[in-house]
Amino acid sequence: MAGKKLKNRWLIAASAVGIHISIGSVYSWSVFSNPLNEKHGWAASDIALIFSIAILFLGLSAAFMGHFVEKHGPRKSGMIAAISFGLGMIGSGFADGIGNLYLLYFFYGVLGGIGLGIGYITPVSTLVKWFPDRRGLATGLAIMGFGFASMIASPVMEALINNIGISGTFYLLGAIYFVVMFSSSLYLEKPPADYVPKGMTQEEKKEKEENKDTGDLAQLTANEAVKTVRFWALWIMLFINVTCGIAIISVASPMAQSIAGMTAGAAAIMVGIMGVFNGLGRLGWASASDYIGRPNTYTTFFVLQIAAFVLLPNVTNALIFQILIFVILSCYGGGFASIPAFIGDLFGTKQLGAIHGYILTAWAAAGLVGPSVVTRIEEATNSYALTMYIFTGAFVVALIVSLLIRVNIKKIREENAAPAEATS
Repeated sequence: MAGKKLKNRWLIAASAVGIHISIGSVYSWSVFSNPLNEKHGWAASDIALIFSIAILFLGLSAAFMGHFVEKHGPRKSGMIAAISFGLGMIGSGFADGIGNLYLLYFFYGVLGGIGLGIGYITPVSTLVKWFPDRRGLATGLAIMGFGFASMIASPVMEALINNIGISGTFYLLGAIYFVVMFSSSLYLEKPPADYVPKGMTQEEKKEKEENKDTGDLAQLTANEAVKTVRFWALWIMLFINVTCGIAIISVASPMAQSIAGMTAGAAAIMVGIMGVFNGLGRLGWASASDYIGRPNTYTTFFVLQIAAFVLLPNVTNALIFQILIFVILSCYGGGFASIPAFIGDLFGTKQLGAIHGYILTAWAAAGLVGPSVVTRIEEATNSYALTMYIFTGAFVVALIVSLLIRVNIKKIREENAAPAEATS
């Protein structure tokens, strides 16, 4: 690294936000639902499937491309993500233009979904390595962009569809997202192996990583990590958190009107504010996890959401209903943002990107399960109450897992400490 100027880690973080704020526009997919229905007569469920396919391929590509990201670095991976997502958007414009639903499944769902997955994991493992002193803050910053994206993208998409049509919107946004993602990728780079941030010595970094009470539990490869109990504990916790959160996102407006008697306009405003809490939760909870610890953060998520989901079906006051929804969304976003730092704590940073990719298959599964469960049960019972109680039960399971993982962590720390004590 001699003679080579060290990059600014905060600009690395800004580049990560650039990628995530582009791909996070997937959460604005519902803006296209009614225009596509009116133009082509496609069923709402067929249009919603496009979003589900995109989330499915996000998880699958994150899992399969995690090793690629680790091997080839964030710049090359980011460029591939930009090309895939950009072409997915532009191809969607073509599919809309000729009125072919299956081409839309391919371009937005499959190709765009692959861009989503690679783009999602690309900057995260890099940021963890640039911020050994503040892992939660670093990953929270990047993933915050994904949560905030819909707040920016939704009104822009709405205006563009009204002015230049659906195809024109896909073409224009595809080009803009490609430029933002590609240029952001060019600045991404892994830190040198001996890198320590200003104000932290090499010894302090090593001590932080190796401390038997607070340091990384182990340095495992992705294939070693998936054989551990704690990997599957993380998977289950993320799956439950995302399943219930994404279900709420998918039906927030009609549920607000049905339970709390809100008008369509008021519910639409609530949906916009949900994006704010999704984004703030990612930064706030991830930053807090640096101080209270990742296990405590996840336990807090589940305690709060058990209370929220029990109360939700019985709240007729619009303000209280919205507060509960915003709490759920902050925990939903916080779960995503805290998981990479949690992975670093439990498995080290050797193959963090690949392990993160494997964990994100929970997101793929949740994207299929959550919206499907809530809509099917509502259709069968004409109520959201049963779903909310089922989700409450799921969070009780998640809470138990969050407590059990502490036992596993404590046991391994004691095993790690034993050889050190024997040699001292």
